[in-house]
Amino acid sequence: MMRMDEEVSAIIRRALEEDIGDGDVTTECTVPIATVYEGKMVAKASGVVAGLAVAQRTFALAAELQGAPGSVEFLSSIEDGDRVTRGDVFATVRGPGRVLLTAERTALNFLQRMSGVATLTACYVAAVRDTRAKILDTRKTAPGLRLLDKQAVAFGGGANHRHGLYDMVLIKENHIAAAGGIRAAVERVRSHDTRRRPIEVEVQTLAELEEALSLNVDQIMLDNMSVPQTREAVRLVDGRVPLEASGNVSLETVAEIAATGVDYISVGKLTHSVEAFDISFLLEQDENLVDN
Repeated sequence: MMRMDEEVSAIIRRALEEDIGDGDVTTECTVPIATVYEGKMVAKASGVVAGLAVAQRTFALAAELQGAPGSVEFLSSIEDGDRVTRGDVFATVRGPGRVLLTAERTALNFLQRMSGVATLTACYVAAVRDTRAKILDTRKTAPGLRLLDKQAVAFGGGANHRHGLYDMVLIKENHIAAAGGIRAAVERVRSHDTRRRPIEVEVQTLAELEEALSLNVDQIMLDNMSVPQTREAVRLVDGRVPLEASGNVSLETVAEIAATGVDYISVGKLTHSVEAFDISFLLEQDENLVDN
């Protein structure tokens, strides 16, 4: 947990530094140093909110950078993964005006993207609710934001596939070609990977499926198979190994794919082209508060 917290803080620091540079010139020129603001986060659509903890940490780090640690109060009426409806005020931020205005855009960027991912994920999860299939994410994440993208998928009810190239083996078409076949690729992995990480093999035909099945791998990915092919693959495997359907999955097709009986369906759209969730941040000067 500590490492994850440190990684999230590092992502936020980079984002703040990218935006602030050597100073927020507009805010520093227009907002008196003692001014205190209260900001309300308002949902402009209905969906799943994700990234509250990240937004809170963004304001806190911005306060530290401005020499005012602990000066921001972040209160939320919901938790990450909860649903909101249009018009809901779900969080309030109170603190030095300069801190809030400087951190506002970065905090919203994280919150809107993560909520967009969570909301879309929840739509896919709902579409397969009456089947055994679980919705998986992919590595098609925004560079540098994979940890947050995958957190958002989990808040939306999806499951995380591998986090990177290091935590499991996924033998795909190019690896198979380079090794000289599925069997050769699997055997090379087993002879070289001393950590014995789980092995998944991508197959494109039923013949390749049968070959992969004979090698006792941990999971098999059905790449761009039609629904009839996928249904036949499920019949052939008969529960001996988890099957993952992948390739051009959409909200229009996911239920039909899930009905074939596959265990997992990976969806690149969850993270590679997500629409940001619309949130407004309404700031007001709080005359009752004094920033000392």
